[in-house]
Amino acid sequence: MRLRFRASPALAVAAFLCTFSAIPAQAHPGGGGGGPAPDRVTVGDRTYIADDRGRATQWRGFDLSDKGHRGAEAFADIHESDLREMAARGFNLARLAFFWDDLEPTQGRYDRTYLAKMRRILDWADRYGVKVVLDAHQDIYGPHFGARGIPDWATRDEGLPFEPTPGDWFSGYFEPSVQAAFDHLYKDSDLRAAHARMWMTVAATLGRHPALLGYDLMNEPFGKFLEGEDLPTAASRFEATQLTDLWNRLADAVRLVDRRSWVFVEPTVIVGLGVPTALGHIDDPHAAYMPHFYETAMESGADYDPNGTFIAAYEAAISDYPTRKRMPVIVGEWGTSPAIPHAAQFINDMTAAMSRFSSGWTWWQWCRGNHGYCNLDPSGNWRPNAELLSQPYASAIAGNPLTSTYDPATRTYRLTFTTRQNADGPTEIAVPKSVYPHGYHVKIDGPRASWDDRGRTVKVTTRGRQGTTYTVTITP
Repeated sequence: MRLRFRASPALAVAAFLCTFSAIPAQAHPGGGGGGPAPDRVTVGDRTYIADDRGRATQWRGFDLSDKGHRGAEAFADIHESDLREMAARGFNLARLAFFWDDLEPTQGRYDRTYLAKMRRILDWADRYGVKVVLDAHQDIYGPHFGARGIPDWATRDEGLPFEPTPGDWFSGYFEPSVQAAFDHLYKDSDLRAAHARMWMTVAATLGRHPALLGYDLMNEPFGKFLEGEDLPTAASRFEATQLTDLWNRLADAVRLVDRRSWVFVEPTVIVGLGVPTALGHIDDPHAAYMPHFYETAMESGADYDPNGTFIAAYEAAISDYPTRKRMPVIVGEWGTSPAIPHAAQFINDMTAAMSRFSSGWTWWQWCRGNHGYCNLDPSGNWRPNAELLSQPYASAIAGNPLTSTYDPATRTYRLTFTTRQNADGPTEIAVPKSVYPHGYHVKIDGPRASWDDRGRTVKVTTRGRQGTTYTVTITP
């Protein structure tokens, strides 16, 4: 049920800060029996977001971000054609970066034109069947430190120094001034209220939009180191205390105006070193996990090492928390330059790993140009190796997913699932033209099943009894 929001965000946030009551958790059936469609589907150690028909969903897409324009020119590099082309290539998810410093440049005064531009992008996404996660993006806190994110008026650096290492942007996070600013954001009551009010404004304005999947509450959160702490120790303490508290506070604020959309929470970037998160329980009925999947050496310019242990270590580290909490996992950022020597192997290995532990991903980022992580060249064609991002996947599964694999060498896709009574409608599988330019063959193992081809989607209808197992195989 969608909560209708009539009061102003200022009044609602005042009530929120006074009561600070959590929304009671709801049941999340994972299969078996009839009844209403579940909001999530848990099968073994994996949890999926369910659509309004009870089908387990899978997601593939891109980050949309325009860091170079602000104010009246905000979002100038994001166009309707981006969503149209994304959908035409078979993708169904966009993670849209927005910046608090643009949304609320002066404390208490929100830029309604900025919100209208966000709505326009959501309209484009809805037109082409793409869902959107709104990402409150920050890099090195915000404009006070020459970056984007949290407004200057919400920055308290205690007059400490800021001397980052040239050519190493991430080093800015370790500067005492930046760490002090994060610490004040989490501790100071007025900044806590402002942060909650910002999210309530976004959710009250856009929460009813049909293209909206949810909210990524803050990109790549960071905290303050205590004396003598190394990175893993500091990250563990921060995640278990301030970060867990932050996610619960912001989720509670969102729930005052939007009870339906998902809230996505991130660990710190330490998971990229294969260190499991120490995040605590997120007491929200629709909380999902959105880690990032980057390799530190590659972020510094190294090539991918096909014989390295990065993916295995990350996969082991990332799986524990969402498995214990029964949270869906969508990887919010991953990527590299498609021009590195081992880019093809990197993409194939990474997508195979994410198919094992997550229900989807967004690549950083959708853009044109022969530079950085852009997936398209200036003409809008795939850059070399980037076409490997386009793979078959089941966007909606009418039952409980068991396995889902894709072999890029043979272009063979295979999905196995069991039917469930409270999942209605066909299973839908995206079959990108770039993978099957000359058509494809579909084989279904299981009783009373049929399929049809609508555009670049295979729709599989099953009529077996509840609990019947089906395997769908698609080959060139």
